[in-house]
Amino acid sequence: MSGIIALMGGGPFTANDELDRVLLGEVAADRVVVLPTADAFENPTEAVAAAEAWGERIGVAVEAVMVLQRGGALETGPAATVAAARAVYLVGDSPIHLRSVLNDTPLFEALGRVLADGGLVVGVGPSAAALCDPMTDPRGGAFTIGLGLVEQLALATGCETWTEDHLHRTLTLADVTVAELPTGTALVRRGDDWDLVGDVVLHGDLPG
Repeated sequence: MSGIIALMGGGPFTANDELDRVLLGEVAADRVVVLPTADAFENPTEAVAAAEAWGERIGVAVEAVMVLQRGGALETGPAATVAAARAVYLVGDSPIHLRSVLNDTPLFEALGRVLADGGLVVGVGPSAAALCDPMTDPRGGAFTIGLGLVEQLALATGCETWTEDHLHRTLTLADVTVAELPTGTALVRRGDDWDLVGDVVLHGDLPG
């Protein structure tokens, strides 16, 4: 895997402009594909509008791939669009829905192709948590199966909004490394190397 995976704590298209510019420059991306899948039951068009404003601000074109249900993830068209991208951002607040849509589909395989080709895959907030295995369950802080783009790592994204009991439950149940990622922070993986951006708190060692 020669590409870059960035796991951001929150604030999609608002809280990480400086880091976004750096990462997009590293992979020479002038176009970003946005998957608002995890906001399917909220307002995914708001996420797309924020992405478009962000694109204008930092100087990249934005293409939204509106795969909101599993049927779209099984089609070849969206997968081909994602596979051809240099950078893909996954945003939205329902990691469980994101997992159910992407798991074992051509669209998820396309994310792997982006990384294999030296591109960038970014998950923000709960969408970042879904890319890991195990995945933190936002309904109570326990763990469930994630997509496994990153293994042996769980995330507490946007943890500044978590109650003390919620975070304590997560840390008590964990048998893998847990990273506390407040909004505006990130973990960035390049090969086996990790960079911590902002006030990330690690409980354990990052996977190699």
